[in-house]
Amino acid sequence: MTFSRLLPVRPFFFIPLFLFQSLILLCIAQAGQTVEELYPGLASDALKWATLAKLPKGTLLNSGSLLIKESEITKAIKQSAPAVRKQLTKNAFFILENMATKRLLLQEAYKSGYKKEGDEDKTITKFLSENVQVAGISEEELKNFYIQIKEMMVWASFDQIREDLKEYLAQQKKQEAIQQYLQTLGQRTPIQVNEVWVKKQSISALDNPVDRARMSGKPSLIDFGATGCGPCDMMTPVLANLEKKYKDKLNVLFVHVGQEQILGARFGIQSIPIQVFFDKNGREVFRHVGFFPQTEIETKLAQMGLTN
Repeated sequence: MTFSRLLPVRPFFFIPLFLFQSLILLCIAQAGQTVEELYPGLASDALKWATLAKLPKGTLLNSGSLLIKESEITKAIKQSAPAVRKQLTKNAFFILENMATKRLLLQEAYKSGYKKEGDEDKTITKFLSENVQVAGISEEELKNFYIQIKEMMVWASFDQIREDLKEYLAQQKKQEAIQQYLQTLGQRTPIQVNEVWVKKQSISALDNPVDRARMSGKPSLIDFGATGCGPCDMMTPVLANLEKKYKDKLNVLFVHVGQEQILGARFGIQSIPIQVFFDKNGREVFRHVGFFPQTEIETKLAQMGLTN
């Protein structure tokens, strides 16, 4: 029996052609939408390119043989430290992404011949260290970074802390390379996530000062730091001046990473202070590590097209 014999004799005559074409385009658009397209900034790694789909109730993620159930997320939240449990409840998608990333990496490791027995975290660490290539640190990079942080390193010369800087930049490059690998992994791996659950979680996860600023239609400068941190405290008057000078043109926000641990983790904050710049569309355009003088910040803002 051919496929045409399964269809009604006159399948589309009762639908105007323009309406039928619109319905087809709508279905295609919905079927191809990813987490990043619908909820920009919600995912940070492999799940950026996950496709929203109608999954069975209780199933949050489907990727071939990999399934993640809602009960696993609930269990992870209950087992978390009380200090971050409330934050994790608001950021359940963050848990899903971390859980999925770990399992996807384990799959990659096992396919590459790594043994299944032993500590899973050690297996992942070994796999990444042997499969993610990182370029070396040049002398020019070291000197440029020292210039950036010189204001908070007045007690030490470049030569005195050269090796420490090299180690720090190497770790930073490694993290960036790993993040790039994870995003590539997400792009080449078919992943479906529960569209109903993700929609609900996005409302909760994006209800925070950083995402509200990003989605305000104005450029944003977010300073991630902590009170009592020398360079962070040095940023306080700078932020106050910028907030006053660029009122109604720029969102200026300080986030205490000690109090907002999950929010900091979502934005990949591994050292403080870090200033993250977002354009008016909410896209990250630049980030800086360490104390950032106001004159240099304003130069960066001018490059973004923002003037006083």
